[in-house]
Amino acid sequence: MIHVELSHVPSWPDADWTALAARAALAALERTPHGELATSQALIEVSVRLTSDEEVRQLNAQYRGKDKATNVLSFPMIQPDLLDTVTQNSDAKVGGASATGGEVLLGDIVLAHGVCAAEAAERGIGTEQHATHLIVHGVLHLLGYDHQDDDEAEAMEAIETDVLRSLGLADPYLIREDD
Repeated sequence: MIHVELSHVPSWPDADWTALAARAALAALERTPHGELATSQALIEVSVRLTSDEEVRQLNAQYRGKDKATNVLSFPMIQPDLLDTVTQNSDAKVGGASATGGEVLLGDIVLAHGVCAAEAAERGIGTEQHATHLIVHGVLHLLGYDHQDDDEAEAMEAIETDVLRSLGLADPYLIREDD
């Protein structure tokens, strides 16, 4: 099962961010090869922080060497090949967890309010909808997906589109291309 631990700063508007993040994270996990972890007895934990542009800028500078705010940062806590071990073998132990029990801290996702809100406004969608997309995107990064080349980007975008469709949301890449 998946558990989302959420924190946010007051600049984020009132919403049920915990429910939104849990729904997005679960949908993302379910639509990957790791999907069976969503219903396993192992506790798969994701931390989501909704914060300021300044905090994200500082984290981006510290961990990625880029001194600017970005919409989402992901910090995986487990190597994807080790997560594959838990997914494929219910008796395998990783960080005290197997598919039949224990706990795995998948990682941390951090969203910048100002960047998220500005991007949502540019796309003509609500902040909640865009934050859902960014959380899905972040979870996929925690699971080892990336977009460093065209093939990786297409594969990751296809999963994101499928996940968002399952949540009743539009394809964010079509919206961007139509602008």
